Amino acid sequence: MENKQIAITEFGGVDNLVLQTSAIPEPQEGEVVVKVAFSGVNPIDVKTRAGLGWAAAQNKDNLPWVPGYDISGQVIACGESAERFSVGANVAGFIGFPLQGGGYSQYVAVPESALSAVPDAVTLEAAAALPLASQTAAQALNKAEVKEGDRVLILAGAGGVGHLAVQIAVAAKAEVYTTCSEANLDYLATLGAHAINYQFAPASERVSDVDVLIDLVGGDTALDALKCLKDGARVVTVPTLSAELICEKAQLLGFTASGMLVEPQPEQMDTMLYMVSVGLLKTEVQRIFPIEEAQAAHLQVETGHTRGKVLLDMKC
Repeated sequence: MENKQIAITEFGGVDNLVLQTSAIPEPQEGEVVVKVAFSGVNPIDVKTRAGLGWAAAQNKDNLPWVPGYDISGQVIACGESAERFSVGANVAGFIGFPLQGGGYSQYVAVPESALSAVPDAVTLEAAAALPLASQTAAQALNKAEVKEGDRVLILAGAGGVGHLAVQIAVAAKAEVYTTCSEANLDYLATLGAHAINYQFAPASERVSDVDVLIDLVGGDTALDALKCLKDGARVVTVPTLSAELICEKAQLLGFTASGMLVEPQPEQMDTMLYMVSVGLLKTEVQRIFPIEEAQAAHLQVETGHTRGKVLLDMKC
């Protein structure tokens, strides 16, 4: 048996994503080997493949490098002193972040502490959509101290992080506004948000008196959204490339502002899986590509117009 993986051979276009094979890993102490069912494709994977950002800078001498931070699948082997999961258990997790990656693999050895049990009521597809995106959403909302009654503006509410942030903020009883394209207006309304069509008018012309801005877009769109905020508003900006610019401008205007880098927190993942299992959170998966079509999956994410998540089916 072999372990098919998708690796970045050099930085640049999608042609640099190549199918390779390696040995199925053996679990070390405290590790389990997971037969991966689905791997999430995130914007950071696309950015890293293009040679942008921190993970790319740190891995430039480690190519070929296997990206991927989101996995779901089944435990097939347990190392010494790995006692949390038995063989056959369904698990999911946010793995190897930010430098190790490895999720675009059919088999991966992972510290058992990084994984969460997937409840019976949750599909492996839904579980794979959660790790990076749901924790980014939850941590951004926590950092902004979102509370009941806050008017919250979330930029790009239909995206992978956005659709989960909208639902978590709605569950926290905030009044949620979000920007989206015309195609996603109805979808976001069903999630409980006031949806603003950015193709029709910028957010600054449609909403005001906002307490919290969760910026998932960056750049000019985020600068415009600062005009929606009331005195003393809180800003959390997620895209790293424009974080300094957005924070500087927000602070000049008298707002509290910070960037953020998501941190894997398995207990938080447990909470997200529980929320999905009881229907408090719904994951949206736009498309699942077979492992051999990883290039097409990256092209879809690169459009910036994915509703929810893109996954790779690793079971082929």
